[in-house]
Amino acid sequence: MIELKHKELTGKIIGCAMEVHTVLGNGFQEVIYQRALAKEMTNARLGFARELEMPIYYKDEKEEIGTRRADFLVEDKVLVELKAVG
Repeated sequence: MIELKHKELTGKIIGCAMEVHTVLGNGFQEVIYQRALAKEMTNARLGFARELEMPIYYKDEKEEIGTRRADFLVEDKVLVELKAVG
């Protein structure tokens, strides 16, 4: 069996996301789910940063090739990307 890194933390994040889905259901824009998930993670006492700009590197090169904006970085350990399907 594979031992997952940050298993307890990811379980809490998934629980928060499932609560958001249970309450809101389908059909909203991604930003609505982001705001709701931020509230759930705050209630769960999870530390997070939202809309975090992160550099992208290729292989071991020191020069960044671009940036990306992550929806959430939770507890400085887990990146969370939300996708809303219409």
